[in-house]
Amino acid sequence: MIQLKDIHKSFGSLEVLKGIDLTIGESELVSIVGSSGAGKTTLLQIMGTLDAPTSGEVFIDGECVNRFSERRLARLRNSRIGFVFQFHQLLPEFSALENVMIPALIGGAERKAAAARASELLDLMGLTERAAHRPNELSGGEKQRVAVARALVNRPTVVLADEPSGSLDSRNKEELHALFARLRDELHQTFVIVTHDESLSRQTDRTIRLVDGLVV
Repeated sequence: MIQLKDIHKSFGSLEVLKGIDLTIGESELVSIVGSSGAGKTTLLQIMGTLDAPTSGEVFIDGECVNRFSERRLARLRNSRIGFVFQFHQLLPEFSALENVMIPALIGGAERKAAAARASELLDLMGLTERAAHRPNELSGGEKQRVAVARALVNRPTVVLADEPSGSLDSRNKEELHALFARLRDELHQTFVIVTHDESLSRQTDRTIRLVDGLVV
């Protein structure tokens, strides 16, 4: 599904990733942990084609994406990769339903089909009654569940999440962590989650620990 081969990443003279080999399989719930500066977010961005490695190869569904054009990478991200960020990144002028629909519309889906898929996902998130609400009318936990629905709308190969529970209180953290596990079980969805939260990492199928740019 996703395979990284000998990934190095440098910023000037600073080498952040020092030779990462990693394979993510179908229906896995994987956490990436490590101290600040270990390279977790950089690794996730390379996995999601938001950044390119200095050297090494990235394979997604068996295709090496290193030499893809920017346009082709954008299409790949839209169709095969979902993203969830620490701060939901919802567009404030749109409703929850419209926010979830946006990646589908960008991908060329008809509006009616995109709305039906978004409604289905909001129902799965327990947010049917909140579909018409804008982000400023939602709680922090509700916003993150909308962001998860948005990440899933195009039925991606993998969802990449960067500190998704970092801005939530304890109750909403627990609910979000349980949601990831349920989506893995019910939808067979693959998740790769960068986190500082040890309670989340303990609930995942596999934990990748980075120390000084290396998997240990």
